[in-house]
Amino acid sequence: CCPQAAAIIHLGATSCYVGDNTDLIVLRDGFDILLPKLARVISRLADFAEHYAHLPTLGFTHYQPAQLTTVGKRSCLWLQDLCMDLRSVRRAREELRFRGVKGTTGTQASFLQLLQGDHSKVEELDRLVTEMAGFKRTYLVTGQTYSRKVDVDCLAVLASLGASVHKICTDIRLLANLKEIEEPFEKDQIGSSAMPYKRNPMRSERCCSLARHLMGLIMDPLQTAAVQWLERTLDDSANRRVCLPEAFLTADIILSTLQNITEGLVVYPKVIERHIRHELPFMATENIIMAMVKAGGNRQDCHEHIRVLSHQAAAVVKQEEGRSEEH
Repeated sequence: CCPQAAAIIHLGATSCYVGDNTDLIVLRDGFDILLPKLARVISRLADFAEHYAHLPTLGFTHYQPAQLTTVGKRSCLWLQDLCMDLRSVRRAREELRFRGVKGTTGTQASFLQLLQGDHSKVEELDRLVTEMAGFKRTYLVTGQTYSRKVDVDCLAVLASLGASVHKICTDIRLLANLKEIEEPFEKDQIGSSAMPYKRNPMRSERCCSLARHLMGLIMDPLQTAAVQWLERTLDDSANRRVCLPEAFLTADIILSTLQNITEGLVVYPKVIERHIRHELPFMATENIIMAMVKAGGNRQDCHEHIRVLSHQAAAVVKQEEGRSEEH
């Protein structure tokens, strides 16, 4: 410590000189915590996709049986979204700059006065402080604060991550209902206090719940950026103290939970096979139509004929508990 610094410390600065620069350091460090977690989830999910790359399963559109896909291929849909998020989070982290030494309204006037009007010394001070904080660049233009659009960008990529996780965990919940896939279930875990047989996908449900919160937080920095007056107003402060840490903390626990899920997903091939066999005759109709057209049939007429017959067969299966292959 330097006792003589007490008389001059913080001279020419405002609270935003400390607060905003600190926030940028924290945002950067927050991304540095999230990035390896997201990478681990992607790695675990990639292992799962490779392991089940050739296991056929029913595809669903409108949550109705459609053409076959594979368990691994479906999980690649999840992987692709997470890889997009990884690129976005990495970009947001790399594009963060430091506010630096910019003075009360972003003109550096106070520091210019302290350094007897020497512009080169002010620029050198700005550079030294920026490097000491671990940044390579500063924002070229600021008011009293750095642009609150920076916060928008940071939370936008986290909200997008929330959307990806929500979709993944919703799919797992739907497949758990079909008993085709289950998230990890502990030996002594209780699914329901009233129904002891239940195996609820509670981790996926937790991720969905938190992801909704994470997605909703983007409205806070959007509103804050929109209502800032001129060089700044203080109505940003309390809101930012809530939404910024909440977003990073929420993203952190979501990724931790999703990692647990992806490391322990259980697949039931026999159940999947039974569902395929039940729907296989209906799925063959597209190939039948193509064969009919190749043989000289009119595509529209063939489609209508097969449509009527398949709906009749489906009605029998539903109403009389018959098997689709019998009709």
